[in-house]
Formats: sequence, structure tokens, C-alpha cells
Amino acid sequence: MRRRTFLASTAAAAACAAVPRNLRARGRKFAAGAEGFTLDGKPLVVRSGSMHYPRVPRPYWRDRMRKLRALGLNTVCSYVFWNVHEPRPGEFDFSGQNDLAAYVKTAQEEGLYVILRPGPYVCTEWDFGGFPAWLLRPPAVKVRSRDPRFLEASARYLKRVGAEVAHLEVAHGGPILMVQVENEYGSYGNDLVYLGEIRDQMRAAGFRGVLYTSNGPGEKMLRGGSLPDLTSVVNFGDGDDPADAFAVLKNYRATGPRMCGEFWCGWFDHWGEKHHTTPPGDAAKGLDWMLSQGISSNLYMAHGGTSFGFMAGANYGRNYEPDTTSYDYDAPIDEAGRPTAKFTAIRAVIEKHLPAGERLPALPPALPMISIPEFALGEFAPYKLLGPHVAARPVTMEALGQSYGMVLYRHRLQNDAQGTLQPLELRDYARVYVNGREAAVLDRSRNQVTTEITVKAGDTLDILTECMGRINFGSKLPDNQQGITDRVLLGGAELSGWETHGVDLDVTGRMPRFAGGAADAPGFYHGSFALEQVGDTFLDMRGWDKGYVWVNGHNLGRFWRRGPQQSLFLPGCWLRKGSNEVIVFDYTPQRAPRLAASPAQRFQISAEGGVEKGLTTVQAP
Repeated sequence: MRRRTFLASTAAAAACAAVPRNLRARGRKFAAGAEGFTLDGKPLVVRSGSMHYPRVPRPYWRDRMRKLRALGLNTVCSYVFWNVHEPRPGEFDFSGQNDLAAYVKTAQEEGLYVILRPGPYVCTEWDFGGFPAWLLRPPAVKVRSRDPRFLEASARYLKRVGAEVAHLEVAHGGPILMVQVENEYGSYGNDLVYLGEIRDQMRAAGFRGVLYTSNGPGEKMLRGGSLPDLTSVVNFGDGDDPADAFAVLKNYRATGPRMCGEFWCGWFDHWGEKHHTTPPGDAAKGLDWMLSQGISSNLYMAHGGTSFGFMAGANYGRNYEPDTTSYDYDAPIDEAGRPTAKFTAIRAVIEKHLPAGERLPALPPALPMISIPEFALGEFAPYKLLGPHVAARPVTMEALGQSYGMVLYRHRLQNDAQGTLQPLELRDYARVYVNGREAAVLDRSRNQVTTEITVKAGDTLDILTECMGRINFGSKLPDNQQGITDRVLLGGAELSGWETHGVDLDVTGRMPRFAGGAADAPGFYHGSFALEQVGDTFLDMRGWDKGYVWVNGHNLGRFWRRGPQQSLFLPGCWLRKGSNEVIVFDYTPQRAPRLAASPAQRFQISAEGGVEKGLTTVQAP
């Protein structure tokens, strides 16, 4: 998406009984006409909201969709995430949490139409904009281009997406109204031949209905990212004047449906910046204007959720800017699925503009929230190394065949040396160790990419690097290899002879051997807690430094003392009555590691070097 700063049968039967008749399974005709959208020849104002299936645990899809309906929406919009579905070339996964067809069918059961955005590029503050990391294996594919290797891979991916859900377009009785071609391509380039190739791939994949493009509110972006035979919609935020945006769209394209493809009613967070919020009245005012004009819209985000695991991406503005795990987005429905003041304001506006005879459903009952008393993580295990790959120079994470996580680079000194240690180019964060003792922290996001060290012959130099999220937007998108991407200099001279090791963070596949005793290096902490009742909660990560958390095998994502995020969302559907297992990876040794949880969602900049200072704790309701 464009950046402002830088460009079950009983249950199923019950659900179907509540679905409007116009969403029952039969073929329908949805069209983008000269003045607006129509369904079976009658005008349809699309009231959509974005919610992404990988960011919401599958057991909660239905709950969140019912809340979208209660908000006043008639459509749910979602990207499709290539890296989730094809983690290795030619190996697809559309099962479980990744069951896209089930997500679309659930929306239909809950009375929602669907707008699908398969990309292949999606941006959305997601690692590499949704592209799979294996595209970066040497020699790297040039993404978003006519590179034949890219087009071959994207065609294979889109063909499989079509096999999963093309039969769920409205013409076949499904809920899919429209499918987007690429994603805000006009903010990246203007190769309309490339854009046409992606359109043709989608048609070849079986999508026969309305295809559209979505771009930012500038004529250059609209011209660079649209095709004359596709519907064109415009994106802008709750601080923008919608009349201005649609005037630009009309100047570019005199006729056709008017729609805001992404109405940014909140914003995302970077590590080291304050938690973003926007006034509820701003979103309500912009939406009120659009609905009064009969204009369709898509709230981005209606429910943001969480970028679990290693999936949070990064931007590049003044510097490298990694995104937080939380994708709360200050949305009408917060990260834990709770309606906010923005929900109330938007619902009131939509209710005012409902067609005659339409009534909004009531909110479903709130899901339970719980607190977890403090518990100890008294067992420790050091991290394990994979490999090594031995060469004169370090190799990238992708060259190892690894997509996410951490890579360790090891060099044994042949001579005494001192001076500036400079890994070229570091991606994205590193701890430097000499003979196992920490010597420095390197951080691309703070432009701290060198350090002064003194070493002796026979010393072991380790550089433990972490992928903090590949850039997901802008001109640097193709340059996204991870680890040390060139060579390492010490005192201006190259250090030759490196072991490159993957770091095993697969705690679900190969459990570390835990033992008691104090930690003296980065590693895993293990503990458990017991529950009589399950419910949603937030793990309080204050007191920890930087790392990852797994609960019952689910990776909750990154934490970092830097802030603003100081808690991790723990869905109740991933908990169980009785014993629950927790594993925490942390760089910094913890002498008395403990955790607790509560319904409080905490955002606060750390005193230890946040980009913005003097901020206080903000707690969501």
C-alpha cells in the first residue's frame, strides 16, 4: 500500500440463516459501470474493510467477520500472501491457517462479499511485500519486472491461487466481487507492459470477473499503475480531502465507478517510534462524505491483527525502518478484536446512509480476556548452529536456503588487529562477540553499522545477525538479501575466511534441551503456566530485551525493549486448560526470567534510545 511519508454443520446452518438472501449461492452479475458498481443491474455501494487471514488466528475469522458486519460493512478485503503459500519453489500450502478458500467461504456464510488482492506484490508491512525470500537466492530475481524468471514464478503462483478460489467469484455463486491486479504499482514504476502481463496471468488463472488497479491519489501514480481496460480506484487517508482525490481520479478517468481502494483510517508502527493513533472523527468525516456521494470505500484496516512469527516487514525512509509485530493500526477493531471509539463513530456514519430496509446486526458477545499471574522460566538452552558454509567471504541468508530468522558469521583471527569493524552491508541487526563475550551491538535502523574492536591472533570473532523484516515498499524492494551481503573490513582491511551458520529457531521441530542454571549468552528460556479457563491476553515483555516468544508452539512474533510495543498478543484459541508451554529467545542473559499477562495492550518508547523521547504508556481498552 502507498505510504504517506514516502510514497460444524449446525453452526454453518445457523450462519446461513442469518445471511442476506442476495448472498446465497447462485450466479450473480457484478459489473463496474460508467457511474458505479452494479449487482444484477442494481446499484451497489461497496462498504468494505480490510482484514488479512494470516494476521488473525483461524478460529477467530468468524468472530471478526461478524464484527465487520456489525460495523456496517458488506464486504471484507484481503491480500493473498505469496510467501505464506509457496514457502519453497513449487511447494504450496493452502491448509489450516493458510486455507484461503475456507476464509472466502466463511465470509460468504457471514453475509460478506469479498475483494481479493493476490498481488503478486502486496506490501502491507509484510516481509518483502509478500514475495517469497527464495526469489533472492543468487542470482536474485528482479521482482515487479519483466524478468522472465519472475514472470514464470508469479504465473505459477497466480495459477494456484486461481485453482483455489476462482470458482468463488460471484458469477459462480461465490462472494468474490473484484480481484486486484498488482498493488499500487504506480508508486513503484510505470511499465504498463509488465502490468499487462500480471493482468493476463490473472485471467489465465481463471479470474473472469471485474479486475481493478489501486493507486495513490496522484495522476502520475494513476497513470503509471493503471490499465485502460481495468477499473481504477484511488487510495488516501483520513487526513486527506476525499474531494481532491476523486477530482484527480476523474481528471485521469472521466467515467467509471468511484471508490477509495484503501481509506487509511489509522496507521502502522515502526520500532523506535511512538504508537500511531488518529482521531475517530477524521475517519468518520471522510467516510460520511463518500457515502453521501454514493462512493464505495475500503477501510484500511478495519481489523489489523498481528504479524505473527517472522512476517513483519520494513520501510525505508530517512533510514531503514522495521515494523512492529503488532498490526493494531489503530483500527476500528483492535488487535485483540475489541471495538474501539473509532468503531462507534464509523458505525454511526454507516447507519445514517443505509439503504431503505437494511439494518445493522448487533455486536457478537465479546471474547473472554484473562490475566496470567507471574510465572518463572527457569530452564535455559543455548541456540544451535546449522552448517557451516565455509568460504572466503560471508554468504547471505538466502544463499544458505534460509528465509527468516538469524545467521551467525564466524572468523578466527590469524593476527592481532584493532580498528573499525565494518560488515558490508549489514542486514539488519547484529551482536558482535569476541571469544563468546559480547563486544558491540550493530543496528541498521539507527545507522550503527560499525564498531571499534581490538582482537588478538587466535581469537574467535562472531557476528550474530538478525533479519528484522525485509523492505516491503519503495525502490529498495529488489535489494533485500539478508545477513552480511558483501565482505567484512577490520581497520580497513578485509577479513578473509568465514564460516556462515544458520541459527536453528525451529523450536517446534527440534526442541532445545533445556537445563537449569543461569544463562551467559543468547538462548532459549523455558517455562509453563496452568489455566482453568482460556481467553485472550497480552504477554507483558517489559524487563526482557529483544527476541521472540513461542506459546504452545505458536510464534507470537518479535519483542524489543526499544518499543513502542511492550506486549505481545496471545490469542486464547492457542491456549488450553491445564499446562501451557512458553519458550522465549532473548539476546541478553536473564538472571531471574519471569513473565505475566493481562488484557492491557502496552505501547511505550523505551528510555534506552528510542527515536522519539518523552512518551508515556498508551493502553488500549
